[in-house]
Order: sequence, then C-alpha cells, then structure tokens
Amino acid sequence: MKNTLRIAIDPKTKKSVVFPLIVSGAVLLLMMIAGVLMLLSQGELIRLDTILFYKVLTLHGTGMIGAALLAVSSIMWYFLSQYVPLKRSVFHVYIFLFLIGVFMVLVGIFGFDFAGGWTFLYPLPAISGGMWGKTGATLYLSGMLVIGTSFLIFLLETARAIIKEYGSFSTTLGWPQLLGKKEGFGPPPTVVAATMVCIVDITALIAGASILLMSLINLYAPSFTIDPLLAKNLTFAFGHVLANSTIYIGVIAVYELLPRYTGRPWKSNKIFLIAWNLSTILTLSAYPHHLLMDFAMPKWVLILGQVLSYINGIPVLVVTAFGALLIIYRSGIKWDVASTFLYLSMFGWVIGVIPAIVDATIVINQVMHNTKWVPGHFHMYMGMGVCAMILGFMYYLTRMEGGREDSKFDRFILWMYFLAFLGLTYSFLYSGKTSVPRRWAEHLPEWAPVDIVAAFFGFAITFIFLLFFFRFINYSSRIGKNISNTEDIGTSTHG
Repeated sequence: MKNTLRIAIDPKTKKSVVFPLIVSGAVLLLMMIAGVLMLLSQGELIRLDTILFYKVLTLHGTGMIGAALLAVSSIMWYFLSQYVPLKRSVFHVYIFLFLIGVFMVLVGIFGFDFAGGWTFLYPLPAISGGMWGKTGATLYLSGMLVIGTSFLIFLLETARAIIKEYGSFSTTLGWPQLLGKKEGFGPPPTVVAATMVCIVDITALIAGASILLMSLINLYAPSFTIDPLLAKNLTFAFGHVLANSTIYIGVIAVYELLPRYTGRPWKSNKIFLIAWNLSTILTLSAYPHHLLMDFAMPKWVLILGQVLSYINGIPVLVVTAFGALLIIYRSGIKWDVASTFLYLSMFGWVIGVIPAIVDATIVINQVMHNTKWVPGHFHMYMGMGVCAMILGFMYYLTRMEGGREDSKFDRFILWMYFLAFLGLTYSFLYSGKTSVPRRWAEHLPEWAPVDIVAAFFGFAITFIFLLFFFRFINYSSRIGKNISNTEDIGTSTHG
C-alpha cells in the first residue's frame, strides 16, 4: 500500500453533515427533557400517568442511542472522506431512511401507545396486557428495522469504499504490519476505526434484523414462536453492540482533531493496531453481561461474558487515552472548547468503564443489574464520553468554518456541563448502591430525595446542552463556505 496523504474535506461534504447534526442535537435535547420529566415523576414533584411514563421511557432509550448513532456516523463520514472515495448520495439516502424510521417509531409510541422499552423483549410486543395493539408494535418494530437498514446501507458504502481503496479489511486492520510482512505504521487511525465499526455493527444489525423480523411474524402468526433465550441473546447482541460502538465511532474526532491542534500526527503503531483488532472481537462477544441474571444461560457463557466484559473496552481506551496524553505533552496546544471537550471525553470514557466492570461481575450483577447503577454507568459513558465527542466536533466546525472564537462563557458552561453530569451519574450510582430499581414508574418515598437531586442535575445538563445547540444552529449556516486550508493543519503521512 502506498503512502496515504490526508486530503482536504470539500465544502459539500462539510455541508452534508450539518443537517444530521442538527437533527441529532434536537433529538438529544428532547431525550434529556424526557429524562428530567421521568426523574421529577419518580421524585413525586410531578405526576406522569404510568402508561405515559413507560412510553417516555421507551422513547428515551431508543432516541438517545439513535441520535448519538446519527451524530457519530456523521463524524465518521466527514473524516473518512479524506482517505476513501465515499458516495454522498448514499449518505443522503441513509439520512432519509433514518428519519422515516424515526417517524414510524414516534407514531408507534405516541399514536398507538407502544411502551415495551427499547429492548422490545420477545414476547412483550405481542403480549402487552392490553396496553397496546398490533399496530403500535408493528410500527415500532418496523421503524427500528428501517433505522437499522438505513445504517446498514451507510456501513456497506463505508466498507465498499475502504476495500476499494485498501484492498481488504485485513489490510486496514494492520495485519501486514502485525505479521511482519510490511514495515512502518498501519493505515490512518480513522480508517482502522471505521473498519472495526463496519465489522461489529454489520454483524449486530444482522442479529437485530433477525429478531425484529421474527417478532413481526409472531405478531400476526402467534403459532410462530421463538425461543425466548435466543430472542434475548439476539436483542442484546444487536442493542449492546450498537450502543457500545457509538464511542468507537465518535473517537475518530479525537484521532483527527487533536493532531490538528498539536501539529503532531497520530500514528497507527503496532500497539494501536493490536488494540483495535482485540476490540473487534471483544465488542462482539461481551454482550452476555446483560444476561448474567438468566439462569438458563450456559454457565460457561456467563463466565466468558464476565471475563470479556472486564477487558472489552480496555485495549482501545488505554491506547487512545495514553495516545492523547502523548500527543499533547509539551505540544504547546492552545486549548479551546472543542479540544477541551475532546480531551475530557477520554475522562468520561475512563470513569464510565469502571462501574460497567463492577456490574459485569456475576455476584454483583445479580443484585445490582436491575437497579439505577446501570443507567449511572451508561450516562457517564454516553454523556461525558460520546456526547462530549459530538459537542467537541460541533464546536470545531463552527469555530474553524464559522470563524467564531470561544468566549469565557463557552468555557464556563463546558465545565458546568461535566460537573452537572458527574452529579447526575453519581446520584444514579448512589441509587443503585441502595438497590433503587430502574424502569419503575413509581418510587418509594425514601427514594424520592435522590430522584430530585438527579432531576436538578438533569435540568442543568439540559439547559447547558440547549445553549450549545443554539450556538451550533446560529453558526451552522457558515459551515462549508470557508474554503481555506484549515482542514490541512497537522497533515501527516501514513505508511
């Protein structure tokens, strides 16, 4: 493979990511509002009807993961276009189908009362106890299928372009370098990460499509049954992998932007390549920690799930966090909001992994998995990891393309964002420690004070995110109009 030079991102590609980022930001904002409403209801400050609570809960889980996936896939598209020829028309088809799927999900939830949660565990869609009918379940499941299909189209185009440019996935995962057949560094980190994402997410989407289609058939042909344990495995092989992969996609912004700020290339050395190869396998095989409470699962699978969950995020996390430290050390970096968000996203990733590893321990999981400990770790991972990467990228776009300098207020609310998220997540973890169950519409009076504290921090996060979002909208019209060479800062050569 010849040396690969990063090329400038053309204005049309820059403009193409603005709309999905605005949609993602709007959905994330609405999901935050939904989360605050649920906390206020659990804290007995307002009263949500029980059915409405579970509809909002279903929307919150589905919407958060979906919006994050839309945003980080835009990040991947934006930066990957520097290295491989991507068809912009496919990206537009992806966005169009994604929005159709979102509309179907919304109608299924609020038009026809589907409230089965984002996990839609079989046979719940078909057996609702009268809460919803076939239409609601059909719209929700079909909408999820359309969203999954849209993302599959996106990934297939990404895979096509990578293979056309580099020849094979083994090349882009750095096997020639790892096996000693080629000297030097592997492909650009963005290409390595995109390859891993294609492999794990295409596999996850096949699992998801399988259970969604079988559940849809079961709705109209009850005699067609599914093994419930198989259904649960397929559901979490789909949902866990997609949710987990959002940070592996979002980290591309870290790989691309920190080198621009420091003027130092981020090279794919052998340790980096080994880490991403390991994570390709581990991300696909760690989902059984969601089934540690299922006594019917083979014991060896549960033990393997515990061990693999311990080490799942460590390889890429360690090389990325350590790499970020090295690349900024004595670099003279001029910190702004974008670079600070991206750097602190490593902190969110690190601390989010710790309670996840705790929960993956079988004896602890049996007590705490169905408590608020789990949303505590996930909100750390998502809010201070994935969302921080998204916000860092959004700030970068508006600053570099819109020409707007950060204000002291921007910097102040950045730190308030992280402090508020620490407050929210630690209130969840404390509730989990005291065995407060998750997914309950009504809480005991002694649980309410912590719910109110969480609602306060949730409201603060929502307000701060609103400020970030309005800022992006205000300056997004300028993105793509600046055709200077700003994207070539820190351009590096990969061998």
